[in-house]
Amino acid sequence: MKIIKKLFGLDKLEESIAKAEKDLIDANRRLEEAEKAANIAKDQEDLAKLTPKERASRKKEPWVGVLETHVNQDNIRNGFFELDWNDLFVLKLKQEGYGEEGDLDEEIVDRWFRELCANVVVDGDYGGPVNTGVIDINNVKRNNK
Repeated sequence: MKIIKKLFGLDKLEESIAKAEKDLIDANRRLEEAEKAANIAKDQEDLAKLTPKERASRKKEPWVGVLETHVNQDNIRNGFFELDWNDLFVLKLKQEGYGEEGDLDEEIVDRWFRELCANVVVDGDYGGPVNTGVIDINNVKRNNK
């Protein structure tokens, strides 16, 4: 049988087919790797376009941030912070005892923020009671919670 294959050149054809099959398998593997790399790059590009809040929400992480700090120009001792957060941050605050079901998200975040500010004062050893004034909660329509 080998002689016949050699005589008609079938042995070379079989070798050529085996090499082509191996090359095809290698090409498919490289294609899969390239597709994975392209998908990873696309995901990273998409993540880069998101706001920090959207990134954290997509990753299912609690998030809170200061949007803006407002200072009263007539009385530098007065001002306020404009905060934003995601639902996972409020859930985390509830788990830590800052609120219960039925409480407004703004109330829960306000409790946490007041305590945070008080701790900053105590840790900073500024001493004495601090009159924090009145907290005015304005609901801001949010696209993403």
